[in-house]
Amino acid sequence: MATIFSIGSRVQTLDRWGRDCAARTLLFRRHCEDLRVVRIERISSLELPELAPYRTLKRSATHATLGIFVAEGDKVLDRLLASNFTVVSVLLIEERLAEYEPRLQARPENITVFVCVKPVLAELAGFEIYQGVLAIAKTPPPLTLDKILADSTHPQFFVAMDGLSNSENVGTLMRNCVAFGVSALISGETCCSPFLRRTVRNSMGALFKLPVLESANLVQTLCALRAKGIKCIAAHPRPAGKNLSQADFTGDVCVVFGSEGHGISQDILSVCDDAVAIPMANNVNSLNVSAAAAVFFYEANRQRGNS
Repeated sequence: MATIFSIGSRVQTLDRWGRDCAARTLLFRRHCEDLRVVRIERISSLELPELAPYRTLKRSATHATLGIFVAEGDKVLDRLLASNFTVVSVLLIEERLAEYEPRLQARPENITVFVCVKPVLAELAGFEIYQGVLAIAKTPPPLTLDKILADSTHPQFFVAMDGLSNSENVGTLMRNCVAFGVSALISGETCCSPFLRRTVRNSMGALFKLPVLESANLVQTLCALRAKGIKCIAAHPRPAGKNLSQADFTGDVCVVFGSEGHGISQDILSVCDDAVAIPMANNVNSLNVSAAAAVFFYEANRQRGNS
């Protein structure tokens, strides 16, 4: 009996030890969560080194090297905070702090919030546009073609850009892509970065919902898509081409857009399956790329039976 009692005591002791370890582990995890804090720092000028990315309207090579970008405006910040992008810091005027603090506290990462009075932030160009709220976030890891193919459902719907250097046009195009259910955007090597400040702003936060592949060689990428059975359709008028209603968007497709001024380069056109144009009246022969894209996307969704 003594031996049995001894074994039972040891079992009970081990059981208590196990429960204690589990409790300590839970406390440690909660402690780690508590360490993820929002640090609020009130500033009287914009001269701190950490604020340098906010002070320029351009995305410098340093920003690209650091893997960061600037988001501005309340709608863009709202969508950034609702995304899985990593937020580094936020810069806002005192009057907006109470509005954003609960959502900032709910984020999983450490965030520094710089708070200032309106005249300080008004020193930045474009104050009326971004409404007193800006943020710095990290660019996501680069996507691969295999990744966007694996993550998209059939019929696949991709968009590619060739020679689009206007950041505002790229941002608006991204917004159209999200609105019409495009699976992913492929940015050619001759396009501006999708993470430029004005691009992010003009996308109205659509960038946070749209997978973007930055291709180092768009010709090779389009050839790889065609090898997978994905039809590449150039949004480009030419004598032997088709009108929009004659094109087939019901299968796996990638629609390629160029700039309004120069169109799609010959190298890109040569690897596309079709060239398709929007019929227009009154001798108008081109539209802004975002307007043209909206027309193409509507037709593609109509053919696919999407409302």
